[in-house]
Amino acid sequence: MDMNHPSALVNGDTLKMFVGRKVRTVVKVQHTEGGVLLGQSTDGHQLTIKGASEGVESHYLEVVGIADNGQSITAEICKDFGENFDAEAFNGLCKVSMDNKVKELFL
Repeated sequence: MDMNHPSALVNGDTLKMFVGRKVRTVVKVQHTEGGVLLGQSTDGHQLTIKGASEGVESHYLEVVGIADNGQSITAEICKDFGENFDAEAFNGLCKVSMDNKVKELFL
């Protein structure tokens, strides 16, 4: 993790809170074409990932990049997590990371 430029841990619901900032999320790949990927966030939102370097349909993909808006990220780094990923646990972690009592542990 780059401590000089930390990334906020987000799901589809919290992405809008970090527009213009570096974020980290996981999506389930639905479709990819020409460097643009459509994926479903761990909380069910459809997200567009621009500049995705990889993405196999039905695989989970970690994305680190800049939040363009509440539904789009320009990717800097992508990592394939395969088909087996606990999306519910990741979504719970995203919710915990927004708690003011522990927020600085995640940023």
